[in-house]
Amino acid sequence: MKRIKNLSFFKQDAETLAKKLLGKYLCVKQNNKIERKKITETECYFEFDSACHAFKGKTKRNENMFKIGGTIYIYLIYGIYYMLNISSGEEHKAQAVLIRGVENLIGPGKLTKFFGIDMSFNGENLINSNKIWLEEDLTQTQINFISKRRVGIDYATEKDKARLWRFILKDN
Repeated sequence: MKRIKNLSFFKQDAETLAKKLLGKYLCVKQNNKIERKKITETECYFEFDSACHAFKGKTKRNENMFKIGGTIYIYLIYGIYYMLNISSGEEHKAQAVLIRGVENLIGPGKLTKFFGIDMSFNGENLINSNKIWLEEDLTQTQINFISKRRVGIDYATEKDKARLWRFILKDN
């Protein structure tokens, strides 16, 4: 396993990054123990997308979406679940990838609970953080995935609801 420290990996657009995150390992350090799980499901969001938190502009809540790729954006949904997002692309252009699932944990709230991810992770950068990072298996050659519609975005326009921007690792 090798830690991903290449900024150009995270500076890709959100759709490209969402696909390339599949099969990578999310690593979180908890109490001197490192938990690693393979990413199996992602969704992407762009500021021109009515389902995106940045659609109406920059706010205190979504400001990490506007930061350089690799910055963590955490938000609380329903007052219960933390959602883990990774900003992508260039600074000042809001886009991000929601991590929806990892091996044996389907659902973004379940994975953040397992890893102990909360608002204290908001703003961490995956390149230099000691709390959270990504690793890749250098022996892995090909990733197969399927594309589906995103979920939980009933408020978005029909065009944005129809986008196939949810990516699921095949044979998971």
